[in-house]
Amino acid sequence: MLTQPEADALALVDDGTTVQTLRELVAVPSVGGSAAEAEIQALLARRLRDLGHEVDLWPLDLQALRAHPDQPGEEVERLEAWGLVGQVGGRDGEDPRPALVLQAHVDVVPAGDTAAWSSDPFEAVTDGDDLVGRGSNDMKGGMAAVLAAAAAVRACGAELVRPYAVHFCVGEEDGGLGAFATLQRGHLGDACIIPEPTSLDLVTANAGSLTFRLEVPGRATHGSTAYVGSSALTSYLGLHAALAALQERRNLDPEPLLRHLPVAYPLSVGKVRAGDWASSVPDLLVAEGRYGLRVEEDPATARAELEAAVAEAASSDPYLRDHPPLVTWSGGSFAGGHLPSGHVLRDVVRMAHGDVTGTGVVPERGAPYGSDLRLYAAAGVPTLHYGPGSISTAHGPDERVPVAEVLTCARVLALAILRHCT
Repeated sequence: MLTQPEADALALVDDGTTVQTLRELVAVPSVGGSAAEAEIQALLARRLRDLGHEVDLWPLDLQALRAHPDQPGEEVERLEAWGLVGQVGGRDGEDPRPALVLQAHVDVVPAGDTAAWSSDPFEAVTDGDDLVGRGSNDMKGGMAAVLAAAAAVRACGAELVRPYAVHFCVGEEDGGLGAFATLQRGHLGDACIIPEPTSLDLVTANAGSLTFRLEVPGRATHGSTAYVGSSALTSYLGLHAALAALQERRNLDPEPLLRHLPVAYPLSVGKVRAGDWASSVPDLLVAEGRYGLRVEEDPATARAELEAAVAEAASSDPYLRDHPPLVTWSGGSFAGGHLPSGHVLRDVVRMAHGDVTGTGVVPERGAPYGSDLRLYAAAGVPTLHYGPGSISTAHGPDERVPVAEVLTCARVLALAILRHCT
């Protein structure tokens, strides 16, 4: 049974304004590392101030963050970046720590081949029940839902006994530097919801991922006498097979929340380059890839396992046994993370979803990708994902989000604020 403030808040979510907000957010091309990361943070700071939030907008000390022993890594060049937190509510004499955090990342991946899009990637268009545009799904749909929920809670006039906070963070796509900086600044909370695209399922665990680089040596010679050299490409093929076998071994017994996936911990090579002349045997191949981790796995242990698999395969290669390949680790480092068993946030979101949609059980699952969840969990802030859109349309051409899911998410988040903070 809804309380009157809850019923009022649901009615006060403005569907038209929410969709327009999403269009405006997509129009800011906030690709990771670009100046538009700062542009969208300034826009969002104005929105939060208009909603009555006390705003903390600060320049990140990139040099200090990169030097921190626990920094999560970066994969793009970033000359400046800003953190943004808005906080509102709370009764005098009560705990000033936010009872709930709503967090969203503002960065998006590049649009890629614009010819593969049916429209301008940064001009949101309607396609049936969906809104199409880069970042509409990952995760500006969730961001628009956060702003709509905040507006509805303010408009309904409910007194918040405990405050809630909104964290907007840069850099999630390439490691999570923005979330790391926000937590280092002391912006914590009792619990956190991140509206990443989950198709409105509960995602209470994230597997991790690491970026690796593999340098495979060879011995160059003229292509007409390839037999007197050693092709780095040919040697790599044996290592590639060993990586495939490693992936198979690591996926024999997935953790329960990831057993719905065909491959829970993917290991993929996304970039390979070798050689500098068509009629020369390549003396170096460089491969870069993504290495999936278990939710509970220590990244150092996982690194050692991949390095051992590469070394074992190299030992049976006539050239590599005396000229071993080099494995290095760069870019983002995503450990796994999960919501503690039995935490109340799970039921708060599940019940709010039921009250908004009239449906029963909300599926609970884990996700095979890294996110900011693991940083909040590691900082002692229990966190889950619940948001609009399917991850399957993220990062590709014609990225899209169902408008109905954005509006449902906004209403669920409004109930979560009221039930966690009043």
